[in-house]
Amino acid sequence: MYALVDAVSYYASAEKVFDPSIRKKPVVVLTNNDGCICAVCPIARRLGIPKFEPYFKVKLLLQKHGVVVRSSNYELYADLSERMMNVVGRFCDNQYVYSIDESFLHFKNYDSLIKDWHQYGHEIRRAVWKETRLPVGVGFGTTPTLAKAANHAAKKLSGYNGVAVINDDRSRKEILEKMSLTDVWGIGSKLGKRLNILGIKTAWELSIQSPKEMRSQFSVVVERTVNELNGVPCMSWDEVRQDKKEIFSTRSFGQRITEYNSLKAAITSHACIVARKVRKQRSLIKRLLVFASSSPHDDYYYKKSLIYEFPVATDNTLKIAEGISFVFNQIFLNGVSFYRCGVGAIELENSRFQQHDMFNSSVNNPELMQCYDHINNRYGNGMVEIAAAGQAKKWEMRRSFLSPGYTSKWSDIPKIIC
Repeated sequence: MYALVDAVSYYASAEKVFDPSIRKKPVVVLTNNDGCICAVCPIARRLGIPKFEPYFKVKLLLQKHGVVVRSSNYELYADLSERMMNVVGRFCDNQYVYSIDESFLHFKNYDSLIKDWHQYGHEIRRAVWKETRLPVGVGFGTTPTLAKAANHAAKKLSGYNGVAVINDDRSRKEILEKMSLTDVWGIGSKLGKRLNILGIKTAWELSIQSPKEMRSQFSVVVERTVNELNGVPCMSWDEVRQDKKEIFSTRSFGQRITEYNSLKAAITSHACIVARKVRKQRSLIKRLLVFASSSPHDDYYYKKSLIYEFPVATDNTLKIAEGISFVFNQIFLNGVSFYRCGVGAIELENSRFQQHDMFNSSVNNPELMQCYDHINNRYGNGMVEIAAAGQAKKWEMRRSFLSPGYTSKWSDIPKIIC
């Protein structure tokens, strides 16, 4: 048996954890630079608050209904996610964290011990709520795809109260008949439209198709999805995630940048983020992509990107920042109001199996980088930075409705007065 545990409107729910005063109020969370609504709590959803709508368009509507608005507090969400996953992981013998708010569970040696899956699902929900104050939905199925479908039913369909189980043909048909095609894991909007043309409208109608026919008309992925919907496991996850082939850090600015040093500091800061992620998966950077641009809505759109190739692949933040300096003068242009910039490691090597160069010695400094990462991991990212990344970060994203760093800043730790 498989299960999928998924938080309900995670970002909005996370905002309510340390602020009980808004738990019974409608809450929405905005994307980077307070641009669009990215999370809507169930209370706000019942008011008809749209998701992925620009904030300025619905500002009056939110004020009319007394909706609490929050900027994305990524530090808080990451910390609460780790806590939630630790709680959920206690209930199975194999866990796969699928995203910041979703976790697959595999009960390989538990099946004989669990008599009632519905009851077990409610135990998981109660434990997560008790220890993190996050509401979750739990779906059980004989395959990962059916577990995902059951989770959809637990959260979106009436009569399931947060837990749904697909463990026989009756429960499978009952849930799949109520699901649209695009609610099925792996069926996107474009593929859904193509299937609609064939008269396939629901998840159940997809499940009764011939797997081989689906493969010949579409792909092996659709074939596997059909098999999974019929209780035949075809999808699995690796015990160790595959390393990323490319790693990027990009973001638009909270306010436009026209100054040379400010833009260079912003790009260097992104380079530091990429370097940290590269070291975490034990890789080295061979080629680095650097870019900056104005807004595509400006009268004169400017975008420049360059690739810097290191003589010897490296994960040394100092050497990566040095590479930025080599190409930056070709990117910066006077008179341009820069709106966005970023850095990407587009060619990575495994540090454990690096091919050394006879004529170029290694520029890595693992002891220094280990110390650098250890300090930032313990005291918070940005505690130690290289000078080129700057201190006065005028370019940081706008977060006008940011909640306190309840778990990441000493000054914001919740205070209880008895």
